[in-house]
Amino acid sequence: MGRRWSDGRGMLIVRGAAGAVAVPLELATSYRARTKGLLGRDGIDGAMLLSPASSVHTFRMRFPIDVAYLNRKLEVIAVHTMRPGRLGLPRIRSRHVLEAEAGVMAGWGLEVGAEVTVETGP
Repeated sequence: MGRRWSDGRGMLIVRGAAGAVAVPLELATSYRARTKGLLGRDGIDGAMLLSPASSVHTFRMRFPIDVAYLNRKLEVIAVHTMRPGRLGLPRIRSRHVLEAEAGVMAGWGLEVGAEVTVETGP
């Protein structure tokens, strides 16, 4: 079930404890975009999807982030909050990683077992 996205914008639909929630999404699918990620920013409106990815780091980041690891079916397999200057452990079953400002994923109902959908433009 390979997914092919391009760098750009879209919407993340979270189906979890809070029902269905739509979140603005930035897609980072090229090597260059994944490497840059949220570095050099003071925040993000919504979330960033790194794909493919199985781990992240927060070295040189300016703010703490929530990190959700997704499997091939876009099911959440782990969620963690990371402060700046940390190295996340790789998740073997992870194929995609979502990043957002610390604390917002809980409000979206994004927790282990939740399913997400990525919607991109036409």
